[in-house]
Amino acid sequence: MRVGMIGTGAISHKHALAYRNIGYKITVCTDIFPEAGKNFAATYGAEFVPTYEEVCKHPEVDFVDVCTFPDFRLQPIEVAAQYGKAVQVQKPISTNLETARKMIDVAKAAGIVLGVVSQHRFDDSTIFVKKAIADGRLGKIIQADAYVKWWRSPEYYSRPIKGSWKVEGGGALINQAVHQVDVLQYLAGGVEEVFGYWQLGARHKIESEDVVCALFKYKSGATGVIQSSTAMWPGYSERIELHGTKGSCIFTGDKLTAWDVENDEGEPAPIEKEVMSGSSDPMAIPLTPFERQFLNFGNAVRTKSMPLVSGEEGYHALAIVLGVYESCRSGKPVKPGA
Repeated sequence: MRVGMIGTGAISHKHALAYRNIGYKITVCTDIFPEAGKNFAATYGAEFVPTYEEVCKHPEVDFVDVCTFPDFRLQPIEVAAQYGKAVQVQKPISTNLETARKMIDVAKAAGIVLGVVSQHRFDDSTIFVKKAIADGRLGKIIQADAYVKWWRSPEYYSRPIKGSWKVEGGGALINQAVHQVDVLQYLAGGVEEVFGYWQLGARHKIESEDVVCALFKYKSGATGVIQSSTAMWPGYSERIELHGTKGSCIFTGDKLTAWDVENDEGEPAPIEKEVMSGSSDPMAIPLTPFERQFLNFGNAVRTKSMPLVSGEEGYHALAIVLGVYESCRSGKPVKPGA
């Protein structure tokens, strides 16, 4: 597959390495900072072009990968749709539900595949537990929690756009813990109601939250909590806990670190102790889940089918995040997306 890259910041290099490993080629790229874009092009053997429109219509592009800030999502999709090019966007899908819905509608009308990068669905831990839940090994899920107590340095937030409502859509929940929000909804089912508290700029000079805590009520009747922060020095590996009527499991970082199930039968759980986490370094994350997601997306593009993390899936995760924000502002429970 041939990829056109829009935005060549830090995460785009992870994408590029994953593409190289699976045999996809970045043929063309662009960036609002030409020097950065040209350096990226030279590093990965791509052609640099001045505008995102040129990437979207380039004849040697099978799909477009958008690695920009989340306030710039709809624009490339509208252009790519004109040329029948599939689009994959970095998480979150957008900063607001109205734009996210329009992105989905534009892609659907044009018959192009739209995906959202949420690579933790492709961790070995997530794959195993998803099947185990379907097989009934945990019983009925009654509690599903996530704890993302990370650290980001003052330098990370040194640019005014970082942690801003307009450009990034918020702080720790939408930019860091949106991954765990997605995994929780993927494993435990849709979220019916949320209630949250936040601290705006508790430690960093940002306008949005660097500490947030929320309660989840799932559509299945299960309950849960999510804690997200970028203010917890020195940063700790994120954790997801699932508790069912037959047993429990814990994810730490990208690995399954506990599997305690009564009278368990079936495939042995892939328990590991060595984990990788972006707890203090955003780039300290493994490539394999990206590779798996990109292969899944590439296959969806070839077959005109739905990728595992579609635009709709990205919409649901964003709705939960924005529901928590709305609750923090109002002091009332909120039904996400309502």
